Amino acid sequence: MPARAISISWDELHRDVRSLAVLLANEGPFDIIVTIARGGLVPAAILARELGIRFIDTVCVASYQHARRGELQLLKSVSLDVMTASGGSGKGVLIVDDLVDTGKTAQLVRGLLPEAYFAAVYAKPMGRPLLDIFVTEVAQDSWIHFPWDTGLAFQAPIRDNGA
Repeated sequence: MPARAISISWDELHRDVRSLAVLLANEGPFDIIVTIARGGLVPAAILARELGIRFIDTVCVASYQHARRGELQLLKSVSLDVMTASGGSGKGVLIVDDLVDTGKTAQLVRGLLPEAYFAAVYAKPMGRPLLDIFVTEVAQDSWIHFPWDTGLAFQAPIRDNGA
């Protein structure tokens, strides 16, 4: 289990993705976003708005069972429309994910679209070399709790011993 947990709020995530959009505005141009589902869906929606991109597709990869890493499985590849529009290489495509961890998912997706530009909001050291751009590096032994993984809950006052 990771040594430390990092909780990201909706506000923090939105701020970080907008920071990524500012960096990406100087790159490209991008005609298509291919997002890695599920984690990349929310960042991709924000980036699509900020960068004015309407052509969005998904690559569906399973690699985690809650906090445990499992075997990498490609559940859905990029669409034929993306392959046709990018000449089969990924040219003009922006790949988006929330986090690059070990880099295994990134390697798989890079293999599908070798000329695409790969962006993530957060990067761990092992996955960082596979990215073209990211906003924040986090420790390899950390576990990020994204806002869609958590919920708001009542917290008892300290005077009540937190019970």
